[in-house]
Amino acid sequence: MTTTNERSVAPADSVAFKPWASAPGEATTDRITGVCLSLVNLPLHAPISDAKVLTGRQKPLTEIAFLFAEITTESGYEGLGFGYSKRAGGPALYAHAKEIGPELIGEDPSDISRLWSKLVWAGASMGRSGVAVQALAALDIALWDLKARRAGLPLAKLLGAHRDSVSVYNTSGGYLSAPIEAVLDNVDLALARGIGGIKLKVGSPDSRVDLERVRRVREHLGDDVPLMVDANQQWDRLTAIRVGRQLEEFNLTWIEEPLDAYDAQGHADLAATLDTPIATGEMLTSFGEHAQLIEARASDFVQPDAPRVGGITPFLQITHLADYKGLALAPHFVMEIHAHLSAAYPRTAWVEHFEWLEPMFNERLEIAEGRLTIPDRPGLGLSLSEQTVSWTVESTELR
Repeated sequence: MTTTNERSVAPADSVAFKPWASAPGEATTDRITGVCLSLVNLPLHAPISDAKVLTGRQKPLTEIAFLFAEITTESGYEGLGFGYSKRAGGPALYAHAKEIGPELIGEDPSDISRLWSKLVWAGASMGRSGVAVQALAALDIALWDLKARRAGLPLAKLLGAHRDSVSVYNTSGGYLSAPIEAVLDNVDLALARGIGGIKLKVGSPDSRVDLERVRRVREHLGDDVPLMVDANQQWDRLTAIRVGRQLEEFNLTWIEEPLDAYDAQGHADLAATLDTPIATGEMLTSFGEHAQLIEARASDFVQPDAPRVGGITPFLQITHLADYKGLALAPHFVMEIHAHLSAAYPRTAWVEHFEWLEPMFNERLEIAEGRLTIPDRPGLGLSLSEQTVSWTVESTELR
């Protein structure tokens, strides 16, 4: 374990955020006095494989690296944000955040848009996508959490909620690494928990395997439960059309990432050809990349990931454009953040259920009758658990 700035692995009282809001007072200009950054490795219970593994492009997923940012102000307000990386990149996120994080010291935390630009320009030579923005995402999300806590409002309410709960579907039980009988057991567990939809991974080297698995799940679910499939970018255009047509009999809510994430034209052609809606966007890491897909009408469901695109600030830019174009929203992963953002979206919106992150927080999200209830606690409504402390690899204080 490595520490910097004379800080060992953070004790519980410095990592866990307990107060949801400070006492109300007069509106004043506040200043950021400290930023704590932590690199945390979350181990998974078993290796996870999707089509990228079965086609030899990646190794099974065994852990997820998280970058946590905790921001404090001179008035005693606190904000918590986080980003993540799968398989590789966690140390890079942490290193870049340590470089640009000092830019926040002394700043007014309310000026989030300006601070986002300041952080981007602090690392301008790294570009405006990828690691450069994913590292600042944790800081941006922490600023939004802080702003909502300061207002005494859940983040969804601060943004302007359209609903107090959102439709939720499960992904973690439908990976290709799980035999079909295990998938069906996972389906039952998800539905019993109150989850409203099921997503199944596809994209096997033999599409007949995919079709049989989808058939088994649809028969198990019946006709009324929403079912989605996710190919994780593993099809070429011809395969996507051929398999997509065969999938239409299953009345899918969407087909996700049938093509390479950056193939806007291919996704647009597919969306115009198939009756089943297309969903994509989770792998993109900037507003500009999402704008290309949206302008091309490449999907029916946009799937931005706030930690991947640089935080809530660019996420809102993406959803404003998506709303203007009349598209539905289904953000990728981290339901703990995306529940609030989906609740603030005026059109159809889903959130993706993964139980993987639950041990990292003291709170649990409420799910019932196919919907996830937006927490009524200020901000994101999250505090870090003792378990997160034990998984911390490195941390540093910036002042």
